[in-house]
Amino acid sequence: MIKLSKMTDYAVVILASMAQERGKRLSAAVLAEKTGLPEPTVAKILKILAKEGIITSERGVNGGYALNKAESEIAITGVIQAMDGPLAIASCVDGHDGCCAHESTCSIKGRWSPINAAIQKALDGVTLADMVGDPR
Repeated sequence: MIKLSKMTDYAVVILASMAQERGKRLSAAVLAEKTGLPEPTVAKILKILAKEGIITSERGVNGGYALNKAESEIAITGVIQAMDGPLAIASCVDGHDGCCAHESTCSIKGRWSPINAAIQKALDGVTLADMVGDPR
């Protein structure tokens, strides 16, 4: 089973909440209240997303966090990579040696790459706009 981390899931929830308030700068406290997530977790995620350029941050009285781009321009793969690192469904996807104790006898070492690429391509086609739109 391919499963995203809770932090990535929370990041998408936070971004969706920010999309509902498009154009407004929101604090970690406000986003924590809107999403029901703990404020320290929200603050940590916001710092990561700002560092990766997915959102902007501004200090001061009128400060807060805001989306850096339109929802349709924020690919979910970017959020996943910001939170969890590069997408790799198996440790040998990137072709590096020393990735597994069984690599010397493994008959499929490196063969996960086409599957990984297909998943990457599929996720590249999903944006924040898709996530906040009507699920029907």
